[in-house]
Amino acid sequence: MENTVESANMMANNVAAAEQGSWLGLLLYCAVVFGIIYFLMVRPAKKRMAEYQKMLNSLRVGARVLAGGIYGTIKSINEKTIELEIAKGVVVEVNKNAVAGVESK
Repeated sequence: MENTVESANMMANNVAAAEQGSWLGLLLYCAVVFGIIYFLMVRPAKKRMAEYQKMLNSLRVGARVLAGGIYGTIKSINEKTIELEIAKGVVVEVNKNAVAGVESK
């Protein structure tokens, strides 16, 4: 009878150790997956957004830009909008976030 109790205790200890190991493995797996997602998706997106914000902050009057699929020259810059001259005498107001790029000279 004593052997049976000892064997049951050993089995219970083995099951508890296996369950603890599986939790640690699951936690490690989740950490690895979140790490991969961060380095492949979140970090590059933040970097692109910082570069885009830097480009918006560098806008100057007279620069030629692409905004909403239309090329134009910046005539004035406000807090949230810019005025673009898209043809001689034709000025439109667009949101700064519509600017896709600045044409280099």
